[in-house]
Amino acid sequence: MAKRTILIHPDPRLKTVAEPVTEITDQLRTLADDMLETMYDAPGIGLAAPQVGVMKRLLVMDCVKEEGEDPRPMVLMNPEVTWTSDEMATYEEGCLSIPDQYADVERPAEVEVGWLGLDGAQHSERFDGLWATCVQHEIDHLDGKLFIDYLKPLKRQMITRKMQKLKREKARA
Repeated sequence: MAKRTILIHPDPRLKTVAEPVTEITDQLRTLADDMLETMYDAPGIGLAAPQVGVMKRLLVMDCVKEEGEDPRPMVLMNPEVTWTSDEMATYEEGCLSIPDQYADVERPAEVEVGWLGLDGAQHSERFDGLWATCVQHEIDHLDGKLFIDYLKPLKRQMITRKMQKLKREKARA
């Protein structure tokens, strides 16, 4: 396993729709392991392949945060929301590609998602709470959408300028 570099917004790859996974390879399994290691190290609760520069429809997540509770790392390939609740929920979202920036985003409170697992089987699960927010946020990444795209233009531009400044500072360092 190896940590991958997380792309920082603005980067055109973060606005690109990812390609479906067509076969499960050792390379894909390694990518999933690397992404989980990168996500836990960041630390974060979700990471999509485009965030590490791989344009495949693959995401990892683990929203277990309780001390002493077993982690629940999940790898979802070609995930698709198959049902959403009418009830909405607002969470303060952040993103590993937009460090130290947070904003309230409203999304369906519950979703059902179908995906291909590393075992080659189709899976389906209903998510609520933080898990529902996380899976929707990560699927957005696969569609070239960032959480700041839900914000008003002025707030979005302000965050984008902060990220451009951060990238310039990192480049100089």
